[in-house]
Amino acid sequence: MSNTVSTPTTVADRMSLKVKPTVAITCGEPAGIGPEISIRAAWELREDVRSVLIGDAALLSMTASDIDPAIRLVALTGLALRNSGLPHLAKDQIAVIDCPLAEPAVPGKLDARNGRAVLQTLDVAINGTLHKQFDAIVTAPLQKSTINDAGMPFTGHTEYLAEKTGTPQVVMMLAGGEPMLRVALATTHLPLKDVSAAINVDSLMRTIEIVHTELQRKFGLAKPRILVTGLNPHAGEGGYLGREEIDVITPVLQAVQAKGIDASGPYPADTLFQPKYLEQADCVLAMYHDQGLPVLKHASFGRGVNITLGLPIIRTSVDHGTALDLAVAGIGHADHGSMREAIRLAAQMAVASSEQETTQ
Repeated sequence: MSNTVSTPTTVADRMSLKVKPTVAITCGEPAGIGPEISIRAAWELREDVRSVLIGDAALLSMTASDIDPAIRLVALTGLALRNSGLPHLAKDQIAVIDCPLAEPAVPGKLDARNGRAVLQTLDVAINGTLHKQFDAIVTAPLQKSTINDAGMPFTGHTEYLAEKTGTPQVVMMLAGGEPMLRVALATTHLPLKDVSAAINVDSLMRTIEIVHTELQRKFGLAKPRILVTGLNPHAGEGGYLGREEIDVITPVLQAVQAKGIDASGPYPADTLFQPKYLEQADCVLAMYHDQGLPVLKHASFGRGVNITLGLPIIRTSVDHGTALDLAVAGIGHADHGSMREAIRLAAQMAVASSEQETTQ
């Protein structure tokens, strides 16, 4: 490791000096494809992004060697990063913060004894980003059951990030395709029978406000245009197929429009996802998970990016799971496309956020 270290600066200072964004990458479930896709994507984007891998250093080093012997991993400690910043690294080097596993990882075999180490990677990334050591977080997929089996209640990345940052409400958005399609969700992982009750005036209004603000702040869109779907077939067809559009969605849209937010609808979801409508929009807000995401994933599966809106930090992730079966098949079977796009988008969002900070 070089003895020359960079001076700690804020995100805005680094961007003004045209320094590459620094992105923390949590490598996810060690028995899955997370370590491989994290290293491949970080290596591929090394000219544009300063990636810091967070995971078991020994596992990552072995994986990197199997991918390409030219990759060199440089171990950092959280304390050194906090005191001195990220050191200058050569083009063939990637920084790593070690979160040692309790037991060696076996591809495809989950081990609850490693659950605490997996959760530690998130804590390191969150703390580092809150303290401006990283500009963004990208998360590789993890196995929720491993963490729960280790005795730590865990419902998912999004909920954990919200809790650790003290964020009362977050919004899930996926982005992908060419041209880019963005789909945000008013509700996420709920049984269909519970969706209607979850869509109320206060929650929906806050969701639209979050989407609007984040499109401005993290995507650099001065006047974002949001298209909002109805909940029912044909957007309720004047109340004959449901009243949620009349009683909740339309009043909310009228209220946010009065605040200057360009959100329109409600539109029938079965006809909204057409180029003639989408080319006029920056984001679609769908009412539930399987209303909006099948379209997005059809357009971009394997290249889509999961984004958590509403956090005080930037967080993106892949659009797939741990793929334990691919991990068993060995190095070279996993597609790192979604991870590459998640890192690329996180870096772009960091630049846009910095530009917003400097103009305010």
